[in-house]
Order: sequence, then C-alpha cells, then structure tokens
Amino acid sequence: MGARIDFNCDLGEGCGNDAAILPHVTSASIACGGHAGDEATMRETLRLCHRHGVAAGAHPSYEDREHFGRRVLDVAPAEIARMVRAQIERIRAIAREEGVTLAHVKPHGALYNVAADDRAVADAVAATVADIDPTLALYALSGSELARAGLDHRLRVAHEVFAERGYDARGRLRPRGTPGAVIESLDESIVQVRRLALRGEVVADDGRIVAIHADTLCLHGDRPDAAEFARAVREALEADGIAVRPFGAAA
Repeated sequence: MGARIDFNCDLGEGCGNDAAILPHVTSASIACGGHAGDEATMRETLRLCHRHGVAAGAHPSYEDREHFGRRVLDVAPAEIARMVRAQIERIRAIAREEGVTLAHVKPHGALYNVAADDRAVADAVAATVADIDPTLALYALSGSELARAGLDHRLRVAHEVFAERGYDARGRLRPRGTPGAVIESLDESIVQVRRLALRGEVVADDGRIVAIHADTLCLHGDRPDAAEFARAVREALEADGIAVRPFGAAA
C-alpha cells in the first residue's frame, strides 16, 4: 500500500476561514468553548464538516479565552480532566443534534504542548477521552507522552505532525514567539510536508534530521493565509501520490 495521511485543521475559532479551508482537509478539530467557540460556531462548523465529508473532532483546551488557550495554566490534572470533559460533552451534544458522530479529540495550544511531556496531564486527557467514548481517536504530538498515554488507555492514537511549525531536536514544536517557530513561507512548508509524509522525518532547528511518525498532518486555521496553505498542501500531497484520507478510514 502506498503512502497515506490524514490532513487536519483546527477550526471553529472565529477566524473566518473555515468555509474556504474545509474542502481541502479530511479532518477538523473544532474549538469547543475553552479557548474559542460557542454553540453557534460549533454548530456551523459541524454542519460544514458534514457538507464536505470531513471527519469532525473536539478541540478542548485550558479555559483561557483571553490568551487563546496558548498560556500554560497551573491547574491540577483533576481540573484538566474536568475542563476536557465539559468541552467534549458540550460539542458532542451539539454534534448529535446535527447528525454528526465525533471521530477524535485533539487538545489545543498550551494544553497540547504540556501533555506532550507531562505524563500526569497526558493521563488526565487520555483517561477522560476513554471514559467518554473509547471509540474516539486521540490526536497527539508524534512520539509524545500524550501519544503513549492514549495507547495505554486503549485509544486509537493518531501521531500528529505539523505543516507550518518548526521542530527542535527532540521532535517537539519550537515555542511560539521564538525564531523559526512558525513557517511563514508556503514553499518551505511544502518542503517540510513532503519530507514528513514521504520520508517520516523533519529537519530540526539545529539542522539535525529527526525521525518522526506521521499519521495526521495539521495546519493551523487561525493563520490569515490558511485557505491558500490548505489548498496548496493538499495539491502537493496528491501530486506525490499520497492518499489523503481521514485517520482510520478504509483505504
């Protein structure tokens, strides 16, 4: 079987690009009230996913709308579990009303990055997902503690890589605000995407080649050129003969 990958985007965050992005992706992680989103945006994004045949997932975060969920909050794992549960259950109820079955959960922002290295936080997220619905897939930074926790809690885990984020030598995302953390050039992003999808590797900030497993490729929907990136990335993947399918979908 040839190379294949899921292409996902974080949506429902009020950035205005969703309708233009969705025709090019196969999965969407939808903000569910923690860092962005409300009932209206969740409902509209779910409807768009249904219309375009895109797999829909929950995108829970720290409850921190002021900082878009990108600030680390000093909260205990039990409180993280409460926040994640409340957000997943909220969008899950709306999805049922819209005739959509949620396919996955992907933490957002600071919560995602903390769970990548902090096993207690990773377990809080994974255990909550498994308790709500063990058929949900867990999207986690490739090779992270969150990925390992998901497997330990018997979830299907999608090892996630990023189209337009820089990596360090550990295979972790470079912190936002540091040089090279965000890839602004579409051409540079396409080079990274092809390397990830075809060779399972990425060039780190120190020039090292880091092996990395890629089940799903993420594009951030809050960048102003996200629709252009989405179209170009999808075209590049397909031009290389890579099957772009939702995670877990039949070949």
